[in-house]
Amino acid sequence: MALIVQKYGGTSVGSIERIHAVADRVKRWVDQGHQIVVVLSAMSGETDRLLGLAKQIQERPEPRELDVLLSTGEQVTIALLSMALAATGCPARSYTGGQVHILTDSAHNKARIRDIDAARVRADLDAGRVVVIAGFQGIDEQGDITTLGRGGSDTSAVAIAAALKADECQIYTDVDGVYTTDPRVEPKARKLARITFEEMLEMASLGSKVLQIRSVEFAGKYRVPLRVLSSFDEGEGTLITFEEDAVEDAKISGIAFSRDEAKLTVLGVPDQPGVAHQILGPIADANIEVDMIIQNIADQAATTDFTFTVHRNDYARALEILQTTAHALGARQVLGDARIVKISLVGVGMRSHAGIASQMFASLAKEGINIRMISTSEIKISVVVDEKYLELGVRTLHDAFGLDRDGSD
Repeated sequence: MALIVQKYGGTSVGSIERIHAVADRVKRWVDQGHQIVVVLSAMSGETDRLLGLAKQIQERPEPRELDVLLSTGEQVTIALLSMALAATGCPARSYTGGQVHILTDSAHNKARIRDIDAARVRADLDAGRVVVIAGFQGIDEQGDITTLGRGGSDTSAVAIAAALKADECQIYTDVDGVYTTDPRVEPKARKLARITFEEMLEMASLGSKVLQIRSVEFAGKYRVPLRVLSSFDEGEGTLITFEEDAVEDAKISGIAFSRDEAKLTVLGVPDQPGVAHQILGPIADANIEVDMIIQNIADQAATTDFTFTVHRNDYARALEILQTTAHALGARQVLGDARIVKISLVGVGMRSHAGIASQMFASLAKEGINIRMISTSEIKISVVVDEKYLELGVRTLHDAFGLDRDGSD
């Protein structure tokens, strides 16, 4: 018998028919003798509907009241699933985040979990019940409802699994696992039987939408075994593991990419101490996150060229700030490009295999794909290329590293 936390996303509970299907799946696990805790999202589209209602009242809804409103979406699904489980003869009890005392800080709309009191959940499990908990929400020290931000139900599930010391946290979604890359870009992409936490964290941070990055960080910190499975198809899914032995022979586990990139360059900056802070300080003050950074000495020895990337949604604001900064610094020119993408190779095998970067660059060059920027870490190599080369670049690298072949994971 195992204690398993299962999380089902919005598409998995998007209709009464699908809620019944989740109930049937949960009951099969219970019938095998397992203790099950279920964490649910709101029905697909419900959070957006509620947000739309709020914006009809206030253009910028008051954060505390918005949390009160948005938290109702999950309350609907936990009650309905508990009813559906009861109809199958499986005892169940639903709880909001506050009822099981998921304690968070007071940062409304983007709260962080501080503690979970699992006593009530354990008592129900010992009594033979399935416990159904609202994801995405908690309660702060003042007793106010809080929400964890987009994708917060994944984090809720992992945090509950950590508090209960569960044997496994299963994330049910509309895909059947983690693939070597997005199958919509490369049809030959292959589902991985397992991937390490380090690799999954890189994949999530680099654009893979399978798991919310905060949930992966939480699972890695508290050593919660994670498995990604399909809500609609049977299968073993992908296990996210701490063991690297099984992937030791693989140079690369996957290819992540991000379409939402923009590049900014300031030319002819005085080459003096503190110039990087003078450029990036105002960007940070505007709450704009910077990703890749390159600084080069220009032809004139007394100046440098400084390039960095931001999310495309922040491009216009960052460009405006940078133009003001460049003028104050006496820089020569500011350039911007919002038609770029980032492609990244990820794999713990890079630690023990030389020549990965060389092979990557040669493969892209053979297809006439020019690299605009490069960034590396111990298990990742990222390149920025023109937007038009995204699909060709991904397919080229997928083929070059043999990711379509079984046995490389």
